[in-house]
Amino acid sequence: MNSSTPPRLEVRGITKQFPGVIALQDVDLHVAPGEVLAVVGENGAGKSTLMKILAGVQTADAGQMLIEGTATEFQSVDDALDAGIALIHQELNLSDNLDAAANIFLGREPNVLGWIRRSQMEQEARHFLSQVGLEISPRTLVRDLAIGQQQLIEIAKALSINAKVLIMDEPTSSLSQRETETLMQVIDQLREQGVSILYISHRLAEIQRIADRVTVLRDGQNAGELQKAEITHAAMVSRMVGRDVSRFYQRSSHQPGDVVLKVQDFSTTAWPTHRNTVTVRKGEIVGLAGLVGAGRSEFLRAVFGVDRPLTGSLEIDGESIPLQNVRSGIAAGLALVPEDRKQQGLILEMSIRENASLASLSAHAKHGCFVDAAYERDVCEEFQKSLGIRMAGPTQLVGLLSGGNQQKVVLAKWLALKPKVLLLDEPTRGIDIGAKEEIYHLIDQLAKAGVAILFASSEMEEIIGISDRVLVMREGEIKGELTREQLSEQAVMALATQD
Repeated sequence: MNSSTPPRLEVRGITKQFPGVIALQDVDLHVAPGEVLAVVGENGAGKSTLMKILAGVQTADAGQMLIEGTATEFQSVDDALDAGIALIHQELNLSDNLDAAANIFLGREPNVLGWIRRSQMEQEARHFLSQVGLEISPRTLVRDLAIGQQQLIEIAKALSINAKVLIMDEPTSSLSQRETETLMQVIDQLREQGVSILYISHRLAEIQRIADRVTVLRDGQNAGELQKAEITHAAMVSRMVGRDVSRFYQRSSHQPGDVVLKVQDFSTTAWPTHRNTVTVRKGEIVGLAGLVGAGRSEFLRAVFGVDRPLTGSLEIDGESIPLQNVRSGIAAGLALVPEDRKQQGLILEMSIRENASLASLSAHAKHGCFVDAAYERDVCEEFQKSLGIRMAGPTQLVGLLSGGNQQKVVLAKWLALKPKVLLLDEPTRGIDIGAKEEIYHLIDQLAKAGVAILFASSEMEEIIGISDRVLVMREGEIKGELTREQLSEQAVMALATQD
């Protein structure tokens, strides 16, 4: 940036407090025209709060915001949009009963005397859909799109306001590798057009690929800045957590025992023509790899009994398990930590104590029907200590926790049952680097204790880092198996893209 040219957006000394918590303290940040600035930090570092202030969702308690050198204040999201700042939320903010065009222009529909000009709206929508590489009809209902396609609709919606500053909060969390690369290309094009981009992601490889500069937040304060030549995985991690994490994927040598889980000739409704057989041994960590849409989640859901398989059999410790419902699997020692913890793993309006004991509550009910408050309290206390759940107290609503701590509560809920087989679907999605390290250590300790673990992940580093062996899926079919010695990104991708 030319020293005589003011930043496109700059904040100085931004401070924000919530009851009992200082979310941001004297934070500085700036981004130039045509620059991609990555903002990284652990959950709770203040990233989301800062972005909400920049987008007009919240107001700062102190500090100053400048746009192209002129001090300004936002009292609403509309103020930010009028200034050319758009926020793409991590959580989708679409109306699934409307089509793509209607979502892109919702509230800004081209009209004459209040009558929507539908043909004009669809024509303009095609342009923005094409920009994000989404080749669909503007009339396609959003509810009929895959989650990754819905994310691209969000991005197209933001582009439609001709934003000068585009804030992307975990934009690739639900995208396939191909869709992610499309987004990277879109960002390159926007950079060339002079759009400033604030990019937030826990996927540090993406940041190395796309960022011109990195600003690091830790505990609500600036913790460092990295220029393009300085951006490495190790440099980002050390500033985020305040320590060297060179042994991030440290794992023990596992000596698997007898087969605990045997899934024979399984086929799912999503891929009815493909039958898969999988075994997992005591104390073994088996990774389930593949591109987004490969069928990994559907397979795990079918094994757990959420979705009934079309064909196949299931055994735990050599005993056949009925496939009618989830209860049979749980009773036999099966547990599933789902991909979407907020929708499927937790009840956000309930306390940490209630969530942690939920799966085992009936087994410890007083007189078969009354909640055992002492048991609830003991479970919460046990796993707060063993999992390091950071919370204000056991009665705190679980929805107020960070993503990493929410994930620990989901794990606590199932570990209270002492499962023989633990199924994990994207166990570290959307959680910070420090929490990931803690989850990996926990998985390793569970395997040491003899738990058989089958986990699905979209993160290649994770698959390679903690698996004893890896099964690779494509279009609902297991295409091959890789031992620890055979594991590499190239080997996984060769199987994941194999016809």
